[in-house]
This record gives sequence, structure tokens and C-alpha cells, in this order.
Amino acid sequence: MDSIIQGIAIYALPVIFAITLHEAAHGYAAKHFGDFTAYNEGRISLNPVRHIDPIGTILVPLSLFIISKMTMGAGFLFGWAKPVPVNFSNLRHPKSDMLWVAVAGPSANLFMAILWAVVIKLAIAVPESSLAKPAVLMGIAGIEINIILMVLNLLPLPPLDGGRMAVSLLPHRLAYQFSRLEPYGFVILLVLMFSGALGAIIGPIIIWFKIMIVSLFGLYI
Repeated sequence: MDSIIQGIAIYALPVIFAITLHEAAHGYAAKHFGDFTAYNEGRISLNPVRHIDPIGTILVPLSLFIISKMTMGAGFLFGWAKPVPVNFSNLRHPKSDMLWVAVAGPSANLFMAILWAVVIKLAIAVPESSLAKPAVLMGIAGIEINIILMVLNLLPLPPLDGGRMAVSLLPHRLAYQFSRLEPYGFVILLVLMFSGALGAIIGPIIIWFKIMIVSLFGLYI
């Protein structure tokens, strides 16, 4: 039980910030390209409280973490925040600007993964500090969860960010046909997850990004 509580304490902030700032980034990008929907609803904020979904941001990641600890498995943490409202028709160039709004979320996760690597580097520099070990463990968790969310969201499956990017890049006719998958996207994702196909698809990519980030900062974790 103690290990579960310690794990929750280590993962709590990285998970909450990874999920909520991902959504905030979409809002900032949408505002930049002309859609003020999220801004008018007060959703363009770095305050996680404005983006937290009780189920997707807290209950689901917490449940998955506890189950993985109890079953001694590696686990697969994921979750979601309240989706930031984006009215693509308000964008100055809806089809092309959609790409940048979609890219903003995964880009935020990559940026946060790099910031957590900086946290580890700083903590290692002051090993005598009582906060050094917790900071390193939290940094490792931050890198892991942000890379997972980034790679997962880049899957070309609507309504994931990768699906939005594909719709933006495909010719109009193909984009319309592809976008019709959106109502079934979450079901497809669950099938891929529970069949093990999802891990096989994104696992090597996740490992590659983690290696690149820790190598960039000369870390051995």
C-alpha cells in the first residue's frame, strides 16, 4: 500500500499537468488563428483546475496506476481533460489552421517532457538536497507520461490530434470521408488497446523518444 501511495504522489502532478496543459495549448493555438471560443469560455489558462475532468484526469489514470501496481504490470497510463472547445469554422483558414491547432497539444507534451528532463538534471546537480530524489522520480514520471500522451495523440485516428492533422492534410474529398470515422474513434482506440495492438504500434516510438530526450541531457534513468 505504501508503494501505491508513494507512486500516486510522484505521478499526480506530472499526469495532471500533462493532460491539462495539452488542452490549454489547443486553446492558445485556436485563439492565435482566430477562434475565440475557448477564450470566451475562460479555458485559455495554465490553471489545471479549469481543465480537469474528474473521470478522465483523476479517476481513470488513478485506477490504471493502482491496477498496474497490484498486478505487478508495467501498466499503461492515459487520461483526458475537458476538451477545449474549438470552432474550426472560426479559424481564418479552417482546413490549414486546423493542423496547427491539433499540433499544439502534442507539442506541449514534448515541451513538458523536456522541462521534466531539466528538473532531473537540476536535481542530480544537488544530490545532498532532500528534494533531489523525489524530483528525479517525478521527472522520470513526467517524461514518461508526456511522451506517452504525445505519441498516443499523434495516431491518425479522429478525434485524436493525429486524426485532425490527417483531415487537414488530406484532399477535401478524402478528408471528409476520413473525418466520418470520428464517432467510432474511441471504440477503435479501446479495441487496439485491449488487443495489445496499440502497445505494439506506439511502444517502440515511445521508447525512441524517451531515449532521445534522456540522451540529449546526458541522463541515465
